[in-house]
Amino acid sequence: MRARRLVAVASVAVGLVALTGCRTEPGVAAYIGDHRVTEDQVTSILDEMRDGLAASPATAEQAPAMLPGRDQVVATLVLLDVCRGLSADKGYQPQGQVRPAQVAQQTGLPADAAYPQRVAEFYTCLSGVPAGEQAAPTQEELATVIAAGRSAGAIPPDVSDADAAGQLDGSQLRSALATRKVLADAIGGYDVSVNPRYRPLLFPLLSFKGDVAAVSVPLGESGSAVTEISTPEPESTEPGTADPSASVAP
Repeated sequence: MRARRLVAVASVAVGLVALTGCRTEPGVAAYIGDHRVTEDQVTSILDEMRDGLAASPATAEQAPAMLPGRDQVVATLVLLDVCRGLSADKGYQPQGQVRPAQVAQQTGLPADAAYPQRVAEFYTCLSGVPAGEQAAPTQEELATVIAAGRSAGAIPPDVSDADAAGQLDGSQLRSALATRKVLADAIGGYDVSVNPRYRPLLFPLLSFKGDVAAVSVPLGESGSAVTEISTPEPESTEPGTADPSASVAP
């Protein structure tokens, strides 16, 4: 019996701070500097997807639709805006191309809807952000990953923590930890704030299948996780989900 594999779901996150002072305008989901992500935008994006799914029911060949939550839409719009700003400031250029059709293939959502287009733009932008050198996990970090794996049912009961750590401590985990550090340090100074209704959030960088996060970056205060965003591969490879590389087996 082989366990479920870890799947990389994202590699960027941004520190979100509480709304303060005059940054409490009603109807605003988040601020990125002077830019606003409004509640109306979020509602419009979700309504468009619902209408598209109702008009074009999924076929047997299509992936089942996974309509995102409001928090996931907000996180995507915020992170896209931040990634654009970071890339402009640092001169980063995309190293891969993700298309809306790839996002639609994974999620079952209409490719011509705004949300798959924003997700594709986000991961295309993200491909140009350096991930940094791989970082070895601490004992505490390994313990957190193992606990998540057991919660997800991905680590068989007869596999010890030591054996699980040996199998999970690989390139994928170390890359996720490096990305968390590099991007948290780089983006922490951006003037980003999020409406309290969406806090606390954790943005997953690496997850077990089943939406159980193994490595996350807090978006605001620590606590509940943002709904998982599956990562399309750049178009330089076959379209599909990120290639899993870590597993635990008895």
